[in-house]
Amino acid sequence: MDRGRPRDALALLRSQESARIPELLAVRHERMGVSPFTFFRGAAIVMADDLSAGPHTGLITQLCGDAHLANFGAYGSPERRLVFDLNDFDETLPGPFEWDVKRLCASMAIAAIDNGLSEADVRQAAVNTAAAYGAAMATFAERPMLDVWYSRMDAEEQLDKLADGSSKRLAKGISKGIGRARKRTALRALSKLTEEVDGKRRFVADPPLLVPTEDLQDIGIFDNVRSVEELYDWMRGLVVLYADSLPRERRLLVENYTLTHAARKVVGVGSVGTRAWVLLMEAKDGRDPLLLQAKEATRSVLADYLGESEHGNQGQRVVEGQRIMQAASDVLLGWLHSERPGVSVDYYVRQLRDWKHSIDTANFDGEALSEYGRLCAWTLARAHARGGDRIAISSYLGDTREFAEAIGDFSLAYAGITARDHAEFVAATRS
Repeated sequence: MDRGRPRDALALLRSQESARIPELLAVRHERMGVSPFTFFRGAAIVMADDLSAGPHTGLITQLCGDAHLANFGAYGSPERRLVFDLNDFDETLPGPFEWDVKRLCASMAIAAIDNGLSEADVRQAAVNTAAAYGAAMATFAERPMLDVWYSRMDAEEQLDKLADGSSKRLAKGISKGIGRARKRTALRALSKLTEEVDGKRRFVADPPLLVPTEDLQDIGIFDNVRSVEELYDWMRGLVVLYADSLPRERRLLVENYTLTHAARKVVGVGSVGTRAWVLLMEAKDGRDPLLLQAKEATRSVLADYLGESEHGNQGQRVVEGQRIMQAASDVLLGWLHSERPGVSVDYYVRQLRDWKHSIDTANFDGEALSEYGRLCAWTLARAHARGGDRIAISSYLGDTREFAEAIGDFSLAYAGITARDHAEFVAATRS
């Protein structure tokens, strides 16, 4: 990469942390320090800077912006089917299609190294993933746009195929994963995250990972609020702002619930330190409650290199990008803006744990990792075909093997860069 400027991965990460919650930074450092792969997950800003240093194709589509293999997984569609798709859009922005492909394939190489595979198998996993992207894009280029738009991947069918091609131990693990996905419902989360206190359901404090809002008030997070009652009146006003971002029929659905409790929750790896909340919404008819998650949306890490979003609200940027790229999005996906003295925050809001399940690839051999890469590549190509010119991208790729081999070389080299960045990061956090 001919960047023409000094490279400082740690400086880029520090620039992100200046606006994050200070007491949560140690959690972020701990999670990123586990391995080169967990560091890679939290260092999207570093790769964005690296990718911007070289030429690009100019073939623009809606990017995920953080398309590593752990940001793909299963979740429940509105039709209550288990589908496989991208599931993280915090960095989404229009940009050159190959940036997402490079991040996905580099993540395959880093995961393969973490799994102890040989250099040849590491490179091959990345090559196979890139080739699968090209083949999928060629297929989408031949289909009518409406067919592309309706295309989706049935998670159980595809993961069964993955299990059939893997060892018995992997097959058993994948089968259990599908079963766990169907059990990851809001009601199950409710039983784990809340308890009944004086006849009312409340989130259970587990600091710093889960902290009820009234406890945050005690440590000065809401200095401008005089009482818990005033705090919740203000937060209910934010729920109204969120509901206003939804289509009318879904706004009516949300209006059947009332916010009764909320807590700050630490989520993910790269997102640690941003503001994220879980909201307990009690049904007005006294039946099952609704659990929502409100997550802070900051500027995309791509914005410094690709330009600002057309959306003034970063939560809207995330939501609109997700709706373009996902085959089926959460029906309660929306956004809001929170303003109080000294703090101005955009959020996007979604249901909490709607059959969500991420595949653990830690024990995958080369064959299983390549097959999983194929699923991710097909999904990414479908998302890019919806958000960009699928015919132009496919024409550019031409012989997918040539493209794939080049991406394989890049991925292997970038895995080495990430290993060095990780070692430097660990040394810095320890000192």
